Amino acid sequence: MLGTSEGRTPFGHCKLELNSGNSTGDPTTCSRRAYRRHYWLKVERDVSIAIDTKDDQRARPRSRYRPPTNWSKTSARTLLDGTARELAGPAQLNLLTRLSKSEDAKDIPVFVAGDTSLLRRTCVSVIGTRRVSQEGAARARRLARGLVDAGIVVTSGLAEGVDIEAMRAAVAHGGKTIGVIGTPLDKAYPAKHGPFQESVYTEHLLVSQFPQGSQTFPSNFPARNRLMCMLSDASIVIEASDTSGTLHQAAECVKLSRWLFIARSVIDDTTLSWPSKFRSYEKCVVLDRIEDVTERLR
Repeated sequence: MLGTSEGRTPFGHCKLELNSGNSTGDPTTCSRRAYRRHYWLKVERDVSIAIDTKDDQRARPRSRYRPPTNWSKTSARTLLDGTARELAGPAQLNLLTRLSKSEDAKDIPVFVAGDTSLLRRTCVSVIGTRRVSQEGAARARRLARGLVDAGIVVTSGLAEGVDIEAMRAAVAHGGKTIGVIGTPLDKAYPAKHGPFQESVYTEHLLVSQFPQGSQTFPSNFPARNRLMCMLSDASIVIEASDTSGTLHQAAECVKLSRWLFIARSVIDDTTLSWPSKFRSYEKCVVLDRIEDVTERLR
């Protein structure tokens, strides 16, 4: 129906001239001139909407994630063969047991897309809160650029906050990155990071321990942090609260004898209690400058 009982078009451009005694707005009872005017205004509006919609689609960044088609199934042990992080000690095997939820696990399946040779280079995880402050985000970007300059691969989890800030900065600076995610390879979380995740598996490396098509649970993310710790030579905490999931990875650094760096701003934050729990760990270092990392990983 083109008119309303009040004699207005649904588009608000004109009022139809209805015959007296008719209250339905039936266009057959409208004057021919009013009906023609309404018709062309409708056509003009529809064309305008179509053009505006096309322009919006061009301007709007694509957010739908396209999963990798060229992926493979391997294992944590295979990924670490030939690196300084080989699975040799009981701590690593104990971690594998917890990751696989099996009492006799000696390895876990891992799904990868991209360049696995990056794991043979020095890899450092840059991690922290999803709700990062502006100062923390700037610190993550600055640190990532410094690691790239030192020839180090920046590893992180593609989460909101510190993770994505560090990974994007590394790529923008011409470096390499590894994304270790808490979802299967065929999902991106958060969804808005989908296009960037595509660039990670296309030009860098994307890693997951979860089979494609499987459900994602909150427990996936602590497990992801444990695997990321295993695949890294060191982890750097940029910003994290006392309840942050980042602390799972800090704890794994102690268990796996990996370097743990904590940003000076975190150490100096008197509202936090967690940093003091790690200060006695012999490989825990307060991070003041990029050389604190590079000198220890030579």
